[in-house]
Amino acid sequence: MTPAETNHAGGILGGIANGAPLVVRAAVKPIPSIAREQRTTDQAGRPATIVVGGRHDRSAIPRVVPVLRAMVLLVLADMWLLQKAVR
Repeated sequence: MTPAETNHAGGILGGIANGAPLVVRAAVKPIPSIAREQRTTDQAGRPATIVVGGRHDRSAIPRVVPVLRAMVLLVLADMWLLQKAVR
């Protein structure tokens, strides 16, 4: 089997697309939380305070995928325009 048939390279060999779907893998560092007592409101709108322990913020996780997708598309568009300018 050739690399284009298996796509173990993620669709790119030596910096050149091989026709297979592009596969992008990314890692995100833990998002720090503010460990101080913070004033907020509960679901009913009453004043409340919270204290977050540890290094986690799950609210940012769903936002990572669209940001990564947008950045990949920007880089691909930039490279396409660069290639078009060279020709």
